[in-house]
Amino acid sequence: MAEHRSMQRAALLDAARSLLSEGGTEALTFPALAERTGLARSSVYEYFRSRAAVVEELCEVDFPVWAAEVGAAMAAVGSAEGKVEAYVRKQLELVGDRRHRAVVAISASELDAGAREKIRAAHGGLVAMIVEALADLGHREPRLAAMLLQGVVDAAVRRLELGAAEEPGVIADAAVAMVLRGVRG
Repeated sequence: MAEHRSMQRAALLDAARSLLSEGGTEALTFPALAERTGLARSSVYEYFRSRAAVVEELCEVDFPVWAAEVGAAMAAVGSAEGKVEAYVRKQLELVGDRRHRAVVAISASELDAGAREKIRAAHGGLVAMIVEALADLGHREPRLAAMLLQGVVDAAVRRLELGAAEEPGVIADAAVAMVLRGVRG
């Protein structure tokens, strides 16, 4: 029974990812989740009390996976500058991933305070990953620099999400160049 519930919960989360990446937060409704999973609408409420609860669980499940991928990319290079570049490039590479599109849609939505706090905490963990590399580069304010660096990444992500005229590689190269020039100064 526990395994069945776990599989149903996973199916609901996967359906939520699809709905969010296809139609944004407006598409994430309990009737749509029920339709995608073949469950009765009332059954969806057995797993999640609200849309915000679905969002919170998606963040708890997907953000660590995303952060681990960024962390692995950073660990694969030796220099602090290489780690900064890997941090930027990996996040931009993940833009096309359904988990990322769902997190972006979630971040743009109107959520309750608990869900917003979980998203902030997850983002804070991601930003914390780059602080040490910035300190190794000799930056006097590595935490501040990390927050500003993430702002450049976020702007590049938005540009990619909008389907900008520039190729994704051009956007990534520009973001990396801007970040590296900024953290060296």
